[in-house]
Amino acid sequence: MHEYKKLKRISRIRSNATRFWLLPAIVVLGTLVGCGGEDGSQTAPNPSKDLARSASIAPVPVGTGFDFYVLSLSWSPTWCDANDPKGKSDQCETGSGHGLIVHGLWPQNENGYPEYCRTRHSDRVPESLGRQYFDLIPSMGLIGHQWRKHGTCSGLSQRDYFAVTRAAHERLTIPPELTTADGAESLSVQAIEAAFEKKNSGMTSESIAVTCEGRLLEEIRICFDKELKFRACPQVDRQACRRDTVSLPPAP
Repeated sequence: MHEYKKLKRISRIRSNATRFWLLPAIVVLGTLVGCGGEDGSQTAPNPSKDLARSASIAPVPVGTGFDFYVLSLSWSPTWCDANDPKGKSDQCETGSGHGLIVHGLWPQNENGYPEYCRTRHSDRVPESLGRQYFDLIPSMGLIGHQWRKHGTCSGLSQRDYFAVTRAAHERLTIPPELTTADGAESLSVQAIEAAFEKKNSGMTSESIAVTCEGRLLEEIRICFDKELKFRACPQVDRQACRRDTVSLPPAP
């Protein structure tokens, strides 16, 4: 009888030990299965996707002394036709092929905007800095002008101001119909705004304004908050083109 009780106690101890060993094993197995794909294969991490996601939400230097930004994109052929028809500048020279370029990043208030602010930073933008942004603003003259008129009111250094300018442009997806300036065409103002809204999540018709010079497309202005999220800007929107359709002249 004593031998029977002893054997029963040993059996119970072994059974409990087996359960304690199986529990973590089951948890580990469940974790492995949960990490696998639908076909049971192991899902590997995607560093490039994680990096892209991190870059898209990377913080930017925050400016002071204004309410929000306007990123102004200029249809370069319109400006060149009116201001440099002989193509003497880098922006307008024959074969440059520029369509939409960055006119500037403008600190803006709910009513009006600051300009030519006093700052401890130099008025002159070094060419070594400016040329880093020629893919966006293809002219040292325009780069210098934008800094003096608008950048000085951002509360940022030159380097930070132009870095935020690039970041704002990179937050934006340009619709394919506006990425080249190969040939003359006409588009409705509503179609331009709708194309931008479709390509840019979070943008609404109150975040964008299309301006014109006569019948020609002049600029597309996008409103961002200081963290470069799209936001409404009623005053900017009220300055938009009143024409139904605008023409896009081709690049020189």
